[in-house]
Amino acid sequence: MSGWITSLLDNPAISTALWPALLETLLMVAISGFATVLFGLPLGVVLFVTQPGGLAHNRAVNVVLGGIVVNITRSIPYAILMVSLIPFTRLVAGTSIGPVAASVSLTIASVPFFARLVEASLREVHPGKVDAAHAMGSTRFQTVTKVLLPEALPSLVANVTTTLVALIGYSAMAGLIGGGGLGRLAYNYGYQRFQPEVMLVVLVILLLLVQLVQLAGDALVRRVDHR
Repeated sequence: MSGWITSLLDNPAISTALWPALLETLLMVAISGFATVLFGLPLGVVLFVTQPGGLAHNRAVNVVLGGIVVNITRSIPYAILMVSLIPFTRLVAGTSIGPVAASVSLTIASVPFFARLVEASLREVHPGKVDAAHAMGSTRFQTVTKVLLPEALPSLVANVTTTLVALIGYSAMAGLIGGGGLGRLAYNYGYQRFQPEVMLVVLVILLLLVQLVQLAGDALVRRVDHR
């Protein structure tokens, strides 16, 4: 066992390329995770309030955003989406390679996913609390910011955790088209150079990342849940 570990540490892919690859993966997940929450949260709120019977019922907006933008984007496999977005990525980021460029396709893929999770979280809020806010004279904006979002906070935090876990998996795929990170390391050394031990190490690290994110998310959910 010790000899196997020593051989892994002597592998140049492990000793010199692992930490930069790990940092690139963390950078991809951090940028795309932040952007996903930034754009996905308001999109989910709009989907919720414009649905039939919602606070600001608007069938046209709901159909365009939910039925067309969100559903169509979610139906495209990520492998196809990230390749098709290369010209757009180059336009936005100035390049189509690297973790920052990969964050563009990661964000576009995860925003519709997260928006649907936000919409589902808001549906869990008891309608009586919304009615009580209206009875006290709250505006629609106040109802969303003072009632819906605070009441749905534990579920929203859990959904952010779920999204980050998904992004970790997506980031490995993004490495195959120049995004870098652990996915690229596993492909270059584990697959192309027939070094399965490198792929095994990458797999273990990704599993540990997922576990850490999930544990942190669960702890935060318990902290914000005052029910």
